[in-house]
Amino acid sequence: MSMGEPRAAISPSHLTYAWGDCHRCLWLQYNHQVSVPVQMPLIGDLADMQEKYFIGAKTSDMHPDLPEGKVHSHGGWVASENIVVDGADSGLYLRGKYDLLLEFVDGSFGIVDCKLQKNDYDKSNFYAPQLEAYAFSLEHPQKDEPKKISLTGLYTWSLDRASGNLKAGFGYRVNTAWYPAERNPMALQERLTELIRMIRGECPPSKDSCGACTYVVERREILGKG
Repeated sequence: MSMGEPRAAISPSHLTYAWGDCHRCLWLQYNHQVSVPVQMPLIGDLADMQEKYFIGAKTSDMHPDLPEGKVHSHGGWVASENIVVDGADSGLYLRGKYDLLLEFVDGSFGIVDCKLQKNDYDKSNFYAPQLEAYAFSLEHPQKDEPKKISLTGLYTWSLDRASGNLKAGFGYRVNTAWYPAERNPMALQERLTELIRMIRGECPPSKDSCGACTYVVERREILGKG
């Protein structure tokens, strides 16, 4: 039974966690728009607060290792031209929302993905495909003028300790870090090719550790297919 039309927009975030997770769930999402419910209300609110804090800020207000410039925009949607796979137009394109777009004094731009973490560690290599996807979308947009992306990376806040008092109010202190990601358009193309071939193929087997697929199987065993 078909639940929905195949989707044409590839989310940059699906190139990281979703790609490393269950391909059957990902295949269902792109071919029938059936998604596993995900709820992260507190994380979303905290991330939005982190990003909005730097609206209009200079890059020097964020981290000393960033090039001279300013925060250009926050939470902007981007969409790329169609992706070519195996020498042909796939009919699919990248579409997503970046956290922060920086504008540097040399006229180039930077993509920043903001992260809240329990501990301070570098995950820029893991998120590199997602960051490269945003860069590709801005350098090869469906419309509007292309932007030169000279830098991508993660801007992290990691928990340090609780602070404050009853009179002034309580809060959490955080440590900040900047982790630049290496630009790698070739690796992005390889990941997109793998993803699109999977989407266009037959439904793949579920991942052994997929909780959603396990739930469906066990539910049917107990209740039947009805």
